[in-house]
Order: sequence, then C-alpha cells, then structure tokens
Amino acid sequence: MAKLKTPCYVISEKKITENLEKLKYISDLTGCKILLAQKAFSMFALYPLIGKYLAGTTASGLYEAKLGYEEMGMETHIYSPAYREDEIEEITDIADHIVFNSISQIKKFGKIAKAKNKQIGLRINPEFSTQDHAIYDPCAPNSRLGATLDNIDEKIFDEIDGIHFHTLCEQNSDALKQTLDVVCEKFGKYLKKMKWVNFGGGHHITKEDYDTKTLIECIEKIQNDYGVVVYLEPGEAVALNAGSLFTEVLEIVKNGMKIAILDTSAACHMPDVLEMPYRPPLKNSGKKGEKPYLYRLSSATCLAGDIIGDYSFDKPLNIGDILEFQDMAIYTMVKNNTFNGMKLPDIVLEKKSGEYEIIRSFNFEDFKTRLS
Repeated sequence: MAKLKTPCYVISEKKITENLEKLKYISDLTGCKILLAQKAFSMFALYPLIGKYLAGTTASGLYEAKLGYEEMGMETHIYSPAYREDEIEEITDIADHIVFNSISQIKKFGKIAKAKNKQIGLRINPEFSTQDHAIYDPCAPNSRLGATLDNIDEKIFDEIDGIHFHTLCEQNSDALKQTLDVVCEKFGKYLKKMKWVNFGGGHHITKEDYDTKTLIECIEKIQNDYGVVVYLEPGEAVALNAGSLFTEVLEIVKNGMKIAILDTSAACHMPDVLEMPYRPPLKNSGKKGEKPYLYRLSSATCLAGDIIGDYSFDKPLNIGDILEFQDMAIYTMVKNNTFNGMKLPDIVLEKKSGEYEIIRSFNFEDFKTRLS
C-alpha cells in the first residue's frame, strides 16, 4: 500500500467475489437472472470474474452497452429514456433486450429490433414511491422515467416481450414486495402475456441486514403466477463495500474550525456526496462530538462547496496523513470528472493474495484529450 500514489481507488477482489456469491445463490435457487448495472460499477477488468456469477450486463446507453458486450460478452440489456436515430442500428446489433420508455419509442424503433430477432420491452411507472431521495426516485411526480398506466395503449402488450420497472434505491426487499403488489394490481393482466419481467435495480441484496427470504418469495411468486423469467439488475450490490478511496492531507487551515485540504474532491471523485447528498464513511473517524479532534474535510479545487463533511478523530491530523474513505467502488469511478484539472484517481485491484495491481493510472493526457 505504501507504494501507491493518492488519490486512488482500491477495489477488493475478495469482497467483490463474496458479493457475487450471494447474488449467484439467489439466481441458482430461483432461476432468476441477475445482471450487472454498469451505471454503478464499470470496472471492466473484473468483468471476466463477474461473468462467472451473473448472466450479463445492463446499460443506459450505447457506450455502456458496447462495454458490456465487448468485455463480458454475455447477455446485453439496454434501457434509455429515448434512443438516438443515429445509434439505434448499432444498439440493436449488440443488445439482446432493448427496453423502451414510451409507446412512441416502440413504434419508432421496435420494428428495427424485432427484425434482428431481439426482445423488446416497455418500462412502466407504477406511480408508487418507497423512498425519500427525490433525485433517485423514478416514481416522483412528473417523472420522465417509465410509462404510466393512463399513457399506455393496452394493444402494445401484444407486441412486446417483457415489462421493466425500476423504483428502488438502496432498499430492502420489503420495498420490492410493496411495489410488486401495486405492479400486479395495475399490470397483472398484461404480465401473463410477457416472457420476462425486469425488477430493475436498487436492491441492497449484499447488505448485511438484507431480507433475502422475502426477495426469494417475491421472485418465485411472480415467476409461478405469471410464467415469466425474472431479471434483477443491481449495480451497488455487486460492489457494495468493496472499495476504498485513499487520499492525502495536503494542508490544514483554520477559519472558525480546522479545515483539512485533501488531494481528492467530492465534486470530482465522489459526486454523490454533493448530489444526494450523503456522508461517505471514513475509517477510524466519528461524527461531530464523538471524538476529541474535529476537522472539516475539503478539496483542493476552487469550488467553495467542495466539502466532504465534518469528521472527528482520536488524535490531530497532520499534513501527509493518509485517509481512507470506504464504500467507494460504486457511483465514483463512473462519475469521475476533471474539473479544475484535478487528477483522476488511480484504479487499483487488491487481489485475494493481498498483492496490489495498478489497473489504470491517469495523467495530463487523459485531462487534455477530454477537451478541445
């Protein structure tokens, strides 16, 4: 670890494998199919490993679909709120399931997919929220994600192969059960015409307190009642608690409180801290008042609000100290940016043997070539 340069993401092969084994247990027991949602985790160096446990990948656009198709080479699924005409031919060449967001998109592009013997589906919006994070709630009022029942011509269910819904975010199976009750009430008569139903993502399957029993019951009930194959497409569950972001304290200033300036950035390297917002776990730290030494952790960017949070410590921080933010495999690398010319963190794999392998290191050219 001492040889690694900060900032860097360190991904644990052991923890990834443990998560995958839990997911494979579900699919083996129920016969459902589980896909990697690349929007959360796209470390394709691990796709050969992930492919030993999961059925394939799911994508939100052409580039993600190509990544899954080229690097895992198994089932390739895609959903987008709207597809581009200049991309649809390539999308339908490589994707096995193409999920559309509206009836008009099916009418526009469905025949192209069907002509290539691809399966098509419709994303529905059951209009049932089970979470408080508005930014991640597809069922919030005026949502653009998924077709509501009153905007669907029931004849479309004779033309499609499956139904997709995605309503959860970091939630347990009780929320899925509640959602399924509403889906079956509103769309049950159409489900019997389908070949498959995709439960989407947001299932915290690999979290310690996750109720696996209820998930299994939900999957088996839908498969038995409607004669469909169930798909799940978790992203977080694959890499939950499987990675850390290591960063160095560059400077400590004082303005009302002590402020540590780090060589990482919430805005550039962990955007969910500002978007959601949320407080990333930091090893050997506490909240305000829990430990005697309090610091505000911030970034070297010029953005005033580039603040990670206030953390307390058992002893004073010093310039040169290395800090470890945990659960940094998900929604970090996929959202990275180089605002202010910030260096992208190296991507490092901690092998089961305990050895570290630098998978990718970034430099000035990576910054420059993103610009004109």
